[in-house]
Amino acid sequence: MSDQEEAPVSPPIFEYKMLPLHMDFKEFTICKPAPFSSDEEAILERERCDYTQRITYQMARSGKTNRRVRVYADGIYDLFHQGHARQLMQAKNIFPNVYLIVGVCNDELTHRMKGRTVMNGFERYEGVRHCRYVDEVVQNAPWTLSDEFIAENKIDFVAHDDIPYVHDGLDDIYGPLKARGMFVATERTEGVSTSDIVARIVKDYDLYVRRNLARGYSAKELNVSFLSEKKFRLQNKMDELKSRGKRELTKVKGDIITKWEEKSREFIDTFLLLFGRERLNHLWNESKGKLIQALSPPGSPSGSVNGDDLDDGNDSDEYLELPAEYSGGSTNSLNGNSQKRSSLARPSYQSRTAVASSPEDYDDDDDDDDDAVYDAEFVERRSN
Repeated sequence: MSDQEEAPVSPPIFEYKMLPLHMDFKEFTICKPAPFSSDEEAILERERCDYTQRITYQMARSGKTNRRVRVYADGIYDLFHQGHARQLMQAKNIFPNVYLIVGVCNDELTHRMKGRTVMNGFERYEGVRHCRYVDEVVQNAPWTLSDEFIAENKIDFVAHDDIPYVHDGLDDIYGPLKARGMFVATERTEGVSTSDIVARIVKDYDLYVRRNLARGYSAKELNVSFLSEKKFRLQNKMDELKSRGKRELTKVKGDIITKWEEKSREFIDTFLLLFGRERLNHLWNESKGKLIQALSPPGSPSGSVNGDDLDDGNDSDEYLELPAEYSGGSTNSLNGNSQKRSSLARPSYQSRTAVASSPEDYDDDDDDDDDAVYDAEFVERRSN
């Protein structure tokens, strides 16, 4: 063992740098925009390219090249959208090893040849150079490609959609490139273009003007007249009131439903407390007794109104019993006649009792007649 022990090897320390707010892109190669053709990085790349070795379409497709294939795509790229990005992606991947150069026309040429743009030249340059498929951006690109421009930028192929573009008596400005085998076609993205986006804005012009007025833009900045500004601001206020009313209504509905649920719980608890099972049984028993008493009244009292008992068979005999001085010494004949009189007098007495049962139907004349008949019978029996 050696006298001096070897010190343990420490792992390498990696220094991590935070990306500053304003940074120099030369120090960071992982996230930087594409350089302009006049930048040093683009110039070095162009100088390293051996343009004397021409690359054919077959060589580029096979990938058997000793340098990167330089592909050029041009356009206006106003309101940079996904259609533009797809076109540049196709141009970047059309061959295995592509260095993509994108030319962007300036404002003066674009306004003269195509019309007014929404974004200015600087904004359109910046939009393109921040696309990850782009390796270099050419400012002030020409409308038609000359041989001098192609040689200066060492372009191998030009990528564009296959639709013919007519200009200055030419049926297609890309016709000469197609004849030389330097043209590769890309596909357009259907349903999206700068013209379509502008048409959407024009279609909903009022909505966008009201939107920008609400965000603090002035009528002068939006090129809106005084009356139109007042109209748009009034519409914004109305929409704001409608939205606020809907929010308040939703809130009130929620409060009402919550309070109703609480009250319903209290009502159910109170109902169960007052009308529980035992309470309902008690109420049913009480009401059942009252119902039975109401449906079954007590019977009528027995006897006449005057308290006479009509069922007693001795009433007629007691009523016909005579004093001794009227018997005339012949008790048997009187008793014998008493049975006869009893049969005659009972109907009369019963009829009087029946009539007397209702006081309002009682007639004094009938009583007098019955008394007269009774006296006549009594005198007749006595004379015999």
